[in-house]
Amino acid sequence: MKAHAMKEGVKVKRSLGDRIIDVIIYTVLGLIALSTVLPFLYVIAGSFATDKELTEKAFFIIPEVWSLNAYKYAINTANILRGLRNSIFLTIGGTVMCMLFSLSFAYPLSKVHFRGRNWIMNMVIVTMLFSGGMIPNYLVFTAYGLYDSYWALILPGLISPFNMIIIKKFFSDLPQELEDAAYVDGAGDMKIFARIALPLSKPVIASISLFYGVGFWNDYFNSMIYLRTPEKYPIQIQLRSIILLTSQISEVAMDYYDMNGAPPDKAVKMACTVIATVPILLVYPFVQKYFTKGVMVGAVKG
Repeated sequence: MKAHAMKEGVKVKRSLGDRIIDVIIYTVLGLIALSTVLPFLYVIAGSFATDKELTEKAFFIIPEVWSLNAYKYAINTANILRGLRNSIFLTIGGTVMCMLFSLSFAYPLSKVHFRGRNWIMNMVIVTMLFSGGMIPNYLVFTAYGLYDSYWALILPGLISPFNMIIIKKFFSDLPQELEDAAYVDGAGDMKIFARIALPLSKPVIASISLFYGVGFWNDYFNSMIYLRTPEKYPIQIQLRSIILLTSQISEVAMDYYDMNGAPPDKAVKMACTVIATVPILLVYPFVQKYFTKGVMVGAVKG
């Protein structure tokens, strides 16, 4: 009876004011969610719409007439598939290398017995405030033969100071007893790092990997500066060339399209947005269960 009473005692009757506040909170959050989702749905719908519908309607989610002309134009005009392949290679390769160096750099700095770690951390923080600039970087990459190479896109951000500090904070919060027990069993530092620290760090690894991956996927400015061979251009540069050519759709190009005619430049821009956004967006569901915990690392000072 006592246990039953305690279970029933856990249920707290909410007042009318609390329920009204909950309704207000959920309503505000719902409106905020709609304000972010609806524009993206409109972009997706507009990429399949015709010139007539885009001109007559200010907003719609489902087009009346479905047309693939914008995607046909994007694929026929530039090497979209090659750009996607280059971006996927750059994103995966760059993310793996950045995580490898960031993890191996952050783990020793998380140990209080590591001599000189405060001095090294100060040097890392300095790099967050000052940088050499674009022209010195360009001269260095040219001098070392990295110009027109993917290394020029990966090496500058090989270790992000901000991301490294987050990883270091996560390693610092791991129970010290696990490491002490491993030392007693005869494990070395590398074995503890590989067998204990990394398996327990899945949340921060998933979150920081997503940050690195999005950065490489959306990289446009560095690619435009350091790459000159069209065969190496990532998807962002390819889409830029498509957008610049949308105003030059000629009568000859009409043969590629159906009865709806050549796509309007607005639909082409929307199709380019979808092509550039959806692939990296599909990665999120795989890291969602780790993302919330990972991004909260360091939010509370301990």
